[in-house]
Amino acid sequence: MPVGLSGLPTLHPVPGVRLGTTAAGIRKKDRRDLVLIECAPGTHAAAVFTKNRFCAAPVIVAREHLAKAVPRALLINTGFANAGTGEPGLEDARACCAALARQIGCRAEEILPFSTGVIGERFPRERIIAALPACQAALNEKGWAEAAHGIMTTDTVPKGCSRQTRLGSHTATVTGIAKGAGMIRPDMATLLAFVATDAAVTPAVLQACVSAAANESFNRITVDGDTSTNDACVLLATGAAGNPLIDRVEGEAHAALLHTVTEVFTELAQAVVRDAEGATKFITIEVRGGRSESDCLEVAYTIAHSPLVKTAFFASDPNWGRILAAIGRAPITQLDVSKVAIHLNEVRVVRNGALDADYTEAKGLAVMRLPEIRIGVDLGAGYASARVWTSDLSHDYVRINAEYRS
Repeated sequence: MPVGLSGLPTLHPVPGVRLGTTAAGIRKKDRRDLVLIECAPGTHAAAVFTKNRFCAAPVIVAREHLAKAVPRALLINTGFANAGTGEPGLEDARACCAALARQIGCRAEEILPFSTGVIGERFPRERIIAALPACQAALNEKGWAEAAHGIMTTDTVPKGCSRQTRLGSHTATVTGIAKGAGMIRPDMATLLAFVATDAAVTPAVLQACVSAAANESFNRITVDGDTSTNDACVLLATGAAGNPLIDRVEGEAHAALLHTVTEVFTELAQAVVRDAEGATKFITIEVRGGRSESDCLEVAYTIAHSPLVKTAFFASDPNWGRILAAIGRAPITQLDVSKVAIHLNEVRVVRNGALDADYTEAKGLAVMRLPEIRIGVDLGAGYASARVWTSDLSHDYVRINAEYRS
């Protein structure tokens, strides 16, 4: 069961964006697996993609198309990732774009394709193309919840978030959905996120916004340390809110929009970790007192990726020595272990590099039994800080991934 998630919140429609979802039978019958997101003319788009060098065919095509044209539609399929499929996979992705373009009356370059699922197998493009009319017929501004279901793979719950903010005298909406539960360590995991706003903003400012927001959210989560071939996060802006155009990375309107987008991205990113495959714990790792943010991130990720740390959390075992060992092997150039402190929530476990005199096993056990836990690390070396969210490692994670293609 996901940690601290209880269903979708209210997802406000974004004027200028319509979504349609259908069951195309791509991999499993009677499963919602194809989503169409239609953008009104004049919509701007910005995106960040996976840095995995074996990036999937749809990532290659989406990058190409985004560089050439303003998108009119996004097409998302589950079941097959269309990664590791070579030239035939590229042909499949382009054929689906061309078919949808003919149907809605635009150029193929105005379609952005996205896929998620099993790597190394071609998807049945004829099923996708055959289902496009049903997807188009289902288009509506209130289609966010259906679309959140339609992009799921091993997710146990749909993930969505919606916020509204004031831009001067105008109200702007930011609504988004995401999928992801395993192969999660985005570096912009399998993770897809689609967010839209009706704010009026230039393409350059929109790209700066999506990059900054992703860096503080999707790029701060990890479930298993594996970066997917298909990661993508897209931010659409229709301009329908009627606010004065945001054309600079400064000012109150820009700050309000960036704050709201970052809030939505962060809630979606955390939802991915809360619904991580087999997860029973949601863990926040906060590292401070570093010489640089990069040092803090290296320490945080070393802790987050340690199977020994993660299994201890699954067992609710306050085996703090595993955290200490992870800090000690983090790839940073300078570390004075005599200055390190470690907290579990508000319980100080380590002080000046050794067991705190007031710590007891009972105090540690009480924290470890909670579903949400904060690991606090102070390196005592400077003023930088960083935060990462992760999960524990359970029997179910192994089972889910062992049976993934069954």
